[in-house]
Amino acid sequence: MRRDKSQGRFFVVVPKLLEASSYLFPSNPTKMISPRKIKSVDFYRKIPRDLTEASLSGAGLSIVAALSMLLLFGMELSSYLTVSTTTSIIIDRSSDGDFLRMDFNISFPSLSCEFASVDVSDVLGTNRLNVTKTIRKFSIDSNLTPTGSEFHSGEVLSHVNHGEKSAEEFVEGSVSLGARNFDTFLHQYPISVVNFYAPWCYWCNLLKPSWEKAANQIKERYDPEMDGRVILAKVDCTQEADLCRRNHIQGYPSIRIFRKGSDLRDDNAHHDHESYYGDRNTESLVKMVIGLVEPIHVEPHKLALEDKSDNASKTLKKAPSTGGCRIEGYMRVKKVPGNLMVSARSGSHSFDSSQMNMSHVVNHLSFGKRILPEAFSDLKRLAPYLGGSHNRLDERSFINQHDLGPNVTIEHYLQIVKTEVLKSNGHAMIEEYEYTAHSSVAHTYYLPVAKFHFELSPMQVLITENSKSFSHFITNICAIIGGVFTVAGILDSILHQTMTLMKKIELGKNF
Repeated sequence: MRRDKSQGRFFVVVPKLLEASSYLFPSNPTKMISPRKIKSVDFYRKIPRDLTEASLSGAGLSIVAALSMLLLFGMELSSYLTVSTTTSIIIDRSSDGDFLRMDFNISFPSLSCEFASVDVSDVLGTNRLNVTKTIRKFSIDSNLTPTGSEFHSGEVLSHVNHGEKSAEEFVEGSVSLGARNFDTFLHQYPISVVNFYAPWCYWCNLLKPSWEKAANQIKERYDPEMDGRVILAKVDCTQEADLCRRNHIQGYPSIRIFRKGSDLRDDNAHHDHESYYGDRNTESLVKMVIGLVEPIHVEPHKLALEDKSDNASKTLKKAPSTGGCRIEGYMRVKKVPGNLMVSARSGSHSFDSSQMNMSHVVNHLSFGKRILPEAFSDLKRLAPYLGGSHNRLDERSFINQHDLGPNVTIEHYLQIVKTEVLKSNGHAMIEEYEYTAHSSVAHTYYLPVAKFHFELSPMQVLITENSKSFSHFITNICAIIGGVFTVAGILDSILHQTMTLMKKIELGKNF
């Protein structure tokens, strides 16, 4: 009966192990263990060099095996040093509360900072209008370049007093101006108070009686011919659209104070004058004008480039020098579907919706904590795609060149997903919010707006760093060396036997 070689080897090795154990741990400790007996348990018996034979085929296979070991070792070392990650989708487990920070920087070339309003609403009933605490505004020109320091609008009155309504007829005392005589009057009088209005405007019609009465009283007090320090005028913006556009009039009525010599205009149509934000009854208007005129002497006509009265500081503010506005800042919004809207808003002005252009350039828009670019560059080794969509709308323009017609609202639909990166020990390395954006335009019968609708996903992406143990690396190295050595030995044996067989055939030997 044939016996399997492995079984025979087993019955040879086991007795040797038992014999070696008796030598290593003798029953009599005083008995000396001879080196010869220890050598008998050697698994790796050595063959004398004189009994070995070297061959070219064996040398070639040895070189190939060595190179293969080096190559596989390098690949295994690279794999050990490379950090791998696993990505999973889980239910959002955010630990940053119920609110989400929203940072934005948006430029509106055709929306004045005087009326630009940022509003926030959501499905839970939150409705915040004209947020100003964390918002900054800067007047910009048509090239989106800031034209000065931060714009501060005048004090917004909760209720503007227009005086009591009266059926009494009044005589118009203000001077009607147009493009042909506007500059002439502004250079003729040290103070020119101009009412830019539209006949269809509700607030303009409320102001009209008080304005004309105030103009008559000022004319009697400061005769234009004898005194010549002040003039009250008006401009119909439906008839003088270009003139009103040149002075960046977007809401009606707009009462502007022009001071002779200080209303500077350059090639970009920048202006330097003031807007009146106080009550609009006759008494308040007359008081405002008197405060402007009194510091000016009759002879010569010195210019009151700066009004020192307390009343003026509250009701007069510098008018926007250009027709555009850059709005930047941040808001904390609830993690529910909501809207961020930018539009023209005022409780005492009317707007011509057909003339409102909500074109804008998104300089920056992101959610969550601001992450420095250096932090993103460090994370590229973990997730090369990370950070590619946290500011998807940045530097994108949405301009209506009037080819879409009037009353155009520009909408953006944002779907936000949180991404969290964890170290192998479970600590969070970074938390960021990425979003997709889809934009569209819609015609409306109401005042156009720029709307950003945001919706947070209930799921989050979890990226976990996977570390490899050193023992696993050593095991793989041993497997590579042993495997290549064994395979090379098998190939060498086959090659050697084949070559020996071929030599025998050539010699004509039988076998």
